Amino acid sequence: MSRIGKKPVPIPSGVTASVDGQEIKVKGPKGELSHVLVDQVIAKMGDDGIEIGMVEDNKDSRAMWGMSRTIVSNLVTGVTEGFSKTLEINGVGYRAAMKGQALQLQLGFSHDVDFEIPKGIEISCPKPTEIVVSGIDKQLVGQVAAEIRRYRPPEPYKGKGVKYAGEYIFRKEGKKK
Repeated sequence: MSRIGKKPVPIPSGVTASVDGQEIKVKGPKGELSHVLVDQVIAKMGDDGIEIGMVEDNKDSRAMWGMSRTIVSNLVTGVTEGFSKTLEINGVGYRAAMKGQALQLQLGFSHDVDFEIPKGIEISCPKPTEIVVSGIDKQLVGQVAAEIRRYRPPEPYKGKGVKYAGEYIFRKEGKKK
C-alpha cells in the first residue's frame, strides 16, 4: 500500500482547488495549473484537502496512486512557492548572460548558444557562471534545466561544463606517462 497516496494534499489559505472528474485545477498567488489524472486513480475534495484513491486494487493502480498524489502536491506547491533549479558553469571562458528574452551561453564552441526561454519560465544570471531557472511547473523547470545542461554536460577529467548546483561529478584520473 502506498503511504504517500493515503495522505490528503492540504490546500493552504489563498489557494483554490477544484476537482472535475479526472481534471484538477489549482489557482494560487503565483498562477494557475491544471493536471489530468490517469484512469487508474480517482480524486475528490475532502475536509483535509484533495484525496487520491484507487479505482481498483491492482499493480498498475498502486503504481499510479502515490505518483498522482505527488503530482497534485507539486501543483499546490508550485502555485504557492514555485520551483527553481540552479546551474553552475565551470570552465575557462564559459559564461552565461541574458540577452533580451534569450539566454546567451558561451561554452567553448566557435559560436554563442542562444537558448529561447519557454513561456512560464524565468531565467536569471546572478553571476556569469550561475544560472537560476524558476517557474511554477516543476516538470517544466526540470526540463528546461536539463536542456541547458545538455549543451555542455560536465566532463569527468576536469569537470568543465554545465552542472546542477550540488551535483557530484565523478572524476577520472588522466593518462600517466
